[in-house]
Amino acid sequence: MPTAASRLRGMRFAHLIETDGPGGAERVLANLATEFQTAGSDNVVIVPERGEGWLARELRGTGVHVESFCLDRPFSPMFARRLADILRSYGVALAHSHEFTMAVYGTWAARRAGIPHVFTMHGSRYYAERWRRRIALWLATRMSDAVVTVSHSLARQLRRDLLLSADRLITIPNGVRHFPTSQSSLRQELGLADTDQLVVAVGNLYPIKGHTYLLQALALLAPRLPRLHVAIAGRGELASPLRAHAAALNVHDRFHLLGLRSDIGNVLSAADVFVLPSLSEGVPLALLEAMLAAKPIVATAVGEVPTVLDGGRAGLLVPSADASALANALASVLVDLAYGQRLGLAAATRAGGEYSLDAMVDRYAALYAKHLSPAYRPDPLCREFLNGRSV
Repeated sequence: MPTAASRLRGMRFAHLIETDGPGGAERVLANLATEFQTAGSDNVVIVPERGEGWLARELRGTGVHVESFCLDRPFSPMFARRLADILRSYGVALAHSHEFTMAVYGTWAARRAGIPHVFTMHGSRYYAERWRRRIALWLATRMSDAVVTVSHSLARQLRRDLLLSADRLITIPNGVRHFPTSQSSLRQELGLADTDQLVVAVGNLYPIKGHTYLLQALALLAPRLPRLHVAIAGRGELASPLRAHAAALNVHDRFHLLGLRSDIGNVLSAADVFVLPSLSEGVPLALLEAMLAAKPIVATAVGEVPTVLDGGRAGLLVPSADASALANALASVLVDLAYGQRLGLAAATRAGGEYSLDAMVDRYAALYAKHLSPAYRPDPLCREFLNGRSV
């Protein structure tokens, strides 16, 4: 049976973003572009020319086109014209922007090019720092065909910040694909014995990710669980301070910073428990990946995390910034292995139904179809799908 994305074959879509490091928004964009390309549409990703280059590397060999741009000042009509020229030159049928800057400029460029535009907000409130930005984003919401948020909590926040009505926003949760790993190499890499326990976190080393509280929880658990280790996959400014803090707490030999990893499936496969100690979140991809891997989860009750974990039925929820609560929750899962297995199974079942990559792509494909202009004449299968206008 054809998928929603395959029914849009022959169309060309543009995906725009201002950053191109290995973050959540960038990974969602890469997955969307790749999945639509595989399903038979043609896709171009528009990224900054002086970025990290991660997206271009990630898309290499997929058939997705990559175009770069240079935005050298906050307000630039010339940049909007340049984006519009790129959209016209590729014959783009619909443009999809991500986060604040490209939401604004993507809207402007798409209007100039005469094509539909949608944008997704993934969680950053960069726009809220100044009234000028709020006004610019408010205008983008009025001039775009659809505004997507990745979580209901983010939608509520956006409605408050911009005084929007509920019907202006659509929520499409993030989705991921599970790549099972039969045997992980991480435990051997870390020199762990079979009797050692490993708690894994995935997230860049920034204060908002709450890794300091995870480190404190490890110190609290050390006397009770002498074989416990914690490993964090991610990079960032707190690497050196976290190592120093681990030494001060005398757990440096059980605290491992893995750096940026491309083998998250391998990392998760080694874990006894996945932990998300964040102070703020939308719908983190790492959490979804851990759920699909059927790992017991302990997470802070922030943002959309309680909804993702079904109110605590698919993972333990604890208050943020509370090392003691985090330690107690981790201990309850690590000590009772059967309980952990039940949590992991519940997480996998929940994620498979609500947060799979296929579900996310289908929802975006239906959204694209709803707003595509009748001026485009795709192949017969796509025409049949568009005539249905089913969302």
